[in-house]
Amino acid sequence: MTPIITAFENSPDRGAGLARDMRLRWAFEEIGQPYKVRLVSFREMKEPAHLALNPFGQIPTYEADGVALFETGAIILHLAERHAGLLPDDGAARARAIAWVFAALNTVEPPILELANARLLEQDTPWGKDRLPIVEDRVRTRLRQLATRLGDADWLDGRFSAGDLMMIHALQRLKPSGLLNPYPGLTAYIARGEARPAYGRAFATQRAVFTRQEQNG
Repeated sequence: MTPIITAFENSPDRGAGLARDMRLRWAFEEIGQPYKVRLVSFREMKEPAHLALNPFGQIPTYEADGVALFETGAIILHLAERHAGLLPDDGAARARAIAWVFAALNTVEPPILELANARLLEQDTPWGKDRLPIVEDRVRTRLRQLATRLGDADWLDGRFSAGDLMMIHALQRLKPSGLLNPYPGLTAYIARGEARPAYGRAFATQRAVFTRQEQNG
């Protein structure tokens, strides 16, 4: 069975590649496996059929061979365990790559999302002006730590892995913010990920959804 993933029918990122289905598209391209995409509306995401796949009413989800999953980290590790290309063969390196997947999701991405919410949703609140610098400092701390760890290396731990895929996608949300400017190594790291042919193919498929929306009015 060709795996089926779900994605926004009308993505809030307007084709910028920030929606989380991009992670799965990229992963499928890296491992060279076919997949299908089922687009869902915001209304459909809250209906029983989709809630049976993701009880929190979010995308993406994954279905194949009787397995239904949600959460991008879980889905990508599921793929990586079954196909070459996202995790090293060496056991210790494999464990470290998995650790970087969790670091991207649990340590680096949360303050980045908190910053996005502070700027988009809380800017006009009574507490927004005072809170924003605090949130920005949390992001800067993580960027400084990550930049130190990456150093002059191309990837986080030897060859490109699922850990890099997840980390780069989390960092991309910061590109318009200016917070990456003091860290040229991280900017170059993101650019290396975006230059991968698999990323380019994945981005084109996600971008095409928005392009069709524009053409259809």
